[in-house]
Amino acid sequence: MSEVIVIGGGVMGAATACFLARDHGARVTVVERDPSYARASSSLSLSSIRQQFSQPANIALSRWSLGFLRRAAEELAVAADRPALGLVEPGYLYLATDAGAATLRELQAMQQADGVDVALLDPAQLAARFPWLAVDDLALGSLGLSGEGWFDGPALHRAFRRKAIACGARFVTTEAVGFETSADRVTALRCSDGSRVAGDAFVIAAGAWSAPLGRALGLTLPVHAKKRDVFVLETPAMLPHCPLVIDPSGFWFRPEGSLILAGGPPRGEDVDDAPLHDIDLGLFDEQLWPVLAARVPALEALRVRSAWAGYYEMNSFDHNGLAGRLPGYANAFTACGFSGHGMQQSPAVGHSMARLIAGLDAPLIEALSPQRLVDGRPLREANVI
Repeated sequence: MSEVIVIGGGVMGAATACFLARDHGARVTVVERDPSYARASSSLSLSSIRQQFSQPANIALSRWSLGFLRRAAEELAVAADRPALGLVEPGYLYLATDAGAATLRELQAMQQADGVDVALLDPAQLAARFPWLAVDDLALGSLGLSGEGWFDGPALHRAFRRKAIACGARFVTTEAVGFETSADRVTALRCSDGSRVAGDAFVIAAGAWSAPLGRALGLTLPVHAKKRDVFVLETPAMLPHCPLVIDPSGFWFRPEGSLILAGGPPRGEDVDDAPLHDIDLGLFDEQLWPVLAARVPALEALRVRSAWAGYYEMNSFDHNGLAGRLPGYANAFTACGFSGHGMQQSPAVGHSMARLIAGLDAPLIEALSPQRLVDGRPLREANVI
């Protein structure tokens, strides 16, 4: 197969490279400007997986990815080295007051029609299943009974990268700055060190930094970095069988061993290359802690052990990933803009991108084609956490 150049060595680029090299015998070069991945969304992701989406395409992607994660030790083994991803499946629990109950019912009907194992619980049922939860103001909860949980995302990223290299892919350290083109084809990538990398197909998978590469091809990729803060909490409270809980306020929490991880929606402003050490501690003190203490009274006694911030690669067009061939080009592709669900969908998207580049069908990502930007056909995802 031909030479494929993947720009971006995070989990989406590494997955695409892995499947191209492993399944299709492609010669793959991955161009990554920062091999430490210190600011990459792949390193800073909460690494959760769910099927409670509002779009069937997202349900299908996460379901395929879940199956892959369950067998990743075999799929991504290199010799005797079998990756351990620590996948657990306690579920997601969306909570709603009267104002949001109708939406939960509508979504549950669609999700169940797509085979999602989800149940609606009234306040009495919620209190019986989760006695540590305050339910007086709630009307309904939507609980994933199976197929939802969390895993070690950085371990998945490392496993994809290691498997790709074992199958012949090479990772080079340089920064992509532009392209050489001829008619409707990209012929080479230009890099900041003055080098050029020629190839037969090119994939923009640079996460929150994909938009400038799109502009270099005369395209608008509406992908922006939005910062999200995650707080690591110590508490003596015990929360048996705790899923990932999404409060009606938009704040969320889940267990991580003996600790609690908690946070809220990404910050509203586009931050692009803003420093990640700027943690919004006021968000926790003024907004998050009061919500947690009200929803789980036992969490009134807690302290912040640490915190981190990471980027959502937010697609402002419709909050869904862009995956497929770039409009106007025969051999240029992208996989970016997944708006917070890229880590969980990376196995399915990488597998599908590899098939598409190899000239095969890729039904899982048909709905995510970047052509919808040109056509003005948004595929809006309502369930963005």
